Amino acid sequence: MVVNNLFPVFALLLFGHLLNRMGITHDAFLKTADKLIYFIFFPALLFWKIGAAASDHIGDPGLYKAAICGVFSVYVLSSLYIKIFRVSAYQAGSFSQSCYRFNTYIGMAVVLSALGEDGARQFSILIGLIIPLINVLAVSTLSWFSEDKVTLRKRVSLTTKALLTNPLIIACLAGIAYWKWIGGFPVFIDNTFRLASFVTLPLALLSIGGALTLSGMKKHLKLSLVAGVFKLIVLPLAGYLFLKAFDTSGVSFKVGMIYFALPTSTALYILSAQLSSDTRLASAAIALSTILSFFSLSLALLV
Repeated sequence: MVVNNLFPVFALLLFGHLLNRMGITHDAFLKTADKLIYFIFFPALLFWKIGAAASDHIGDPGLYKAAICGVFSVYVLSSLYIKIFRVSAYQAGSFSQSCYRFNTYIGMAVVLSALGEDGARQFSILIGLIIPLINVLAVSTLSWFSEDKVTLRKRVSLTTKALLTNPLIIACLAGIAYWKWIGGFPVFIDNTFRLASFVTLPLALLSIGGALTLSGMKKHLKLSLVAGVFKLIVLPLAGYLFLKAFDTSGVSFKVGMIYFALPTSTALYILSAQLSSDTRLASAAIALSTILSFFSLSLALLV
């Protein structure tokens, strides 16, 4: 099961990296692909998965409670680490994000492969619920530790903008509204979304692989490794306990374990750059987390 569900995902990541190293893909292509995925294809996929849900297949509420509790717990623990071990203000924001952000594209690819349509639908709803919390935590921490003086007004403005303009949040909310008031799609619309979905995840995985870089890894190995421990060991363990505490079972439990074991998000690089945090640490954390997530996801699938 592990090989069957993870090999295709990591093979496409590696293929994307090799294409970039060979010069077949380039920065302009990767930036265009990222925009297409982030603003069009992946939001459409989320809207379709949620909007087509049957009334009794929205998932176990325990999954969503466990995700929120798990993320907040790791946020608190990583913040304590920053204080106790005196992580510099320049690195604190990037480090904090890399401990709890998650890669939505890899997550959807693994969930679809391992759990099918029902799992993908629950993962889509989870994305819509958890991303607002993650954005609030990330912007708040980056603003607090920023070497530039960030006013409360700017902090609120950045957080509000991040929430209101996030296409994934908009797609999830629109999908929930559509599911509640209309539900289901005509065959020709459903087939259109299905065809578009064939493009989404392969392109996303190739793009992620192409953007991965190991430069700067040696210089930031210690802190990126600590972030990896929080993201790939502490968070899955905390998540497992919360899932059990909320009596989550079946597909919802499996979706939760995959979610907790995911590598950190490539979005942390963008936000770190916007608020003057360490982008090289962000790159190192993304690369190391993505590589090591093969093991955390393997364990998650075996649980």
